[in-house]
Amino acid sequence: MKRLSAVALCLFALSSSFAKTAPKKSASPVPDKAFLQKIWDGWSTLDTANVAKFYATGPHTFYDIAPLKYGSWDEYEKGAKAELSGYKSAKFTVNDDAAIHPHGDLVWATATIKEEMTSKTGKVEMGNFRWTVIFENQDGKWIIVHEHVSAPLS
Repeated sequence: MKRLSAVALCLFALSSSFAKTAPKKSASPVPDKAFLQKIWDGWSTLDTANVAKFYATGPHTFYDIAPLKYGSWDEYEKGAKAELSGYKSAKFTVNDDAAIHPHGDLVWATATIKEEMTSKTGKVEMGNFRWTVIFENQDGKWIIVHEHVSAPLS
């Protein structure tokens, strides 16, 4: 009986020790409008390297204005580089209609985005488009796992 009590005491001490030393998962602040704008500020540079950190790698679906869809960040990045190569400047602004909906380790958000882009030929394009985005908390970082960008029909 003495031996059983000693073993139980040791197990209790070990479990208490692990509970005290185990790192707690820090809660990441939920994305807000400023975070959404930070993503679009990255796109405003016309350099996909400035937004890659916001996107999940691997098989995820991203819908853009053109072409219809991409099956991964690698595909999206390649297509976006080709599309953006025709522009010399861009500015994207998240409008005041941004809505953010947290749900555990997922957040979905919607907004309209004001765009002003200048092509390399000097043509200025202005308008608004729709943005729906789904973030997943991965290792304490909010990463885009799905995105849908669309423009209203003219």
